[in-house]
Amino acid sequence: MAEVIGDILGNAVGVAISPIPIIAVILMLFSSRATGNSISFVLGWVAGLVVAGGLVLVMGLEDAGGGESTVGAWIKVVIGLLFLALAWRNWSSRPQGDEEPAMPAWMATIDDFTSAKSFGLAFLLAAVNPKNLGLTFAAVVKITGAGLSRAQEFGALAVFVAIAAVTVAIPVVASLVLGDKAKGGLDTMKQWLVANNNVVMTVLFVVLGAKVLGDGIAVVL
Repeated sequence: MAEVIGDILGNAVGVAISPIPIIAVILMLFSSRATGNSISFVLGWVAGLVVAGGLVLVMGLEDAGGGESTVGAWIKVVIGLLFLALAWRNWSSRPQGDEEPAMPAWMATIDDFTSAKSFGLAFLLAAVNPKNLGLTFAAVVKITGAGLSRAQEFGALAVFVAIAAVTVAIPVVASLVLGDKAKGGLDTMKQWLVANNNVVMTVLFVVLGAKVLGDGIAVVL
């Protein structure tokens, strides 16, 4: 099981390095419903990853011999190519000169969010976002093809989710523990992520796209 966790670690970190949800949860911490909405957001993020990963896990994409299936490998190839295409799109759309980075329109309404809306948004960002869905799928395919028991498979998925949720949870924990003392650092983090979102995502898509594509090609060829 330790070897599998090592194999899926990069995927989990790739999900964790998601600027948009980190920016969203930091904005919630500065809103009028800071505690309730931010905690709901973290729970929604975890739930989205659990549901997405759990569905792939119960599908059982391993081959008859217990190894990784060819179907799963081909899907990895498609995901890898998609990530490389997304890398190009992010790089092409990066702000030029003094141009302000474009952020999703819903971020301007975060102060009006309820706990339920915060949960739902996080669930969608975790489970439906192409990057997170692709990385979760690739990780679970690796888990199901490792010949583990069902309990070990769910244990590996739990580790994946825990690592993937760290960056969203840390700002909330910091705010709960440090209170107003955390606001300066959180605001600095938010500003950096907003300014560098496109570059971060471009690098991430290139690295992860190459890895997932390589993993798929290694099985199908």
